[in-house]
Amino acid sequence: MIMNENSTTVTKQETLAALRNPGELYVVMSGATRLPFVFCDEETFDDEVFLYYRAEDAKEKAEELQEKKYASAVVKLEDKQLLAFYTSLYTMGVNCLAVNSGTDTQINIQLSDLVTRRKPEDLPEGKQPVENPSLHLTAIYFMQEMRRQAQPQPTDELRELQEELLAHYGKGTFVVAVREDGQIPVLKQKDGSVYQPLFTDILEFQKFTKGEKMKTAVVPAAKIPELLVGEAKGVVINPFGVNVQLQVAKKKPAQEM
Repeated sequence: MIMNENSTTVTKQETLAALRNPGELYVVMSGATRLPFVFCDEETFDDEVFLYYRAEDAKEKAEELQEKKYASAVVKLEDKQLLAFYTSLYTMGVNCLAVNSGTDTQINIQLSDLVTRRKPEDLPEGKQPVENPSLHLTAIYFMQEMRRQAQPQPTDELRELQEELLAHYGKGTFVVAVREDGQIPVLKQKDGSVYQPLFTDILEFQKFTKGEKMKTAVVPAAKIPELLVGEAKGVVINPFGVNVQLQVAKKKPAQEM
């Protein structure tokens, strides 16, 4: 139970019931990642997203973030979207819902108390989904911080996040898109450079295909250099989400004896 200076009490059970059938629910989104804005609580170290029952409260939070140079917006969640939305937070590494943060009815709810699911590693072999929540979460924090700056500077915080991101990448297994003709799609950047899309999970892959029929390949990071097309400078992780570019050297074929 939470009690604040206005003596308003909100119970966990009331909040769980409201989140399952809210009537209206709004999430604060990040302009840097096109995902819910994620905040690390300095006391609990929970990785939180901000949810509100009232649009004006959500907009006030978004304005507060904008004052801190975080590009933010508010999106209304429809009832039919709720389960998919809550479940998607697992793939992002989020573990907590900050409900009505900054209001007299604020309360934090653990995601696992609202939506339970089996851990991917506990599923039978062959049925384990490809997910990289630690990498995804680090990439979210990295891009939120980097895109605060008009001219990004390599701060100590950004360097630490980049090192952590690269460490998670090296341990990761990813979804690769393959067109029906066997070709791997690439994305050309504004400067003309080419990067190959790579996905942390199937939800991010589906954002990319947008109904186009594509196959998937599951590839560990160590094998990515072998799959890079000739002109690719590297990979772009979740291009319709965090959109993180990593330079990866293409593996040269072994010389014939």
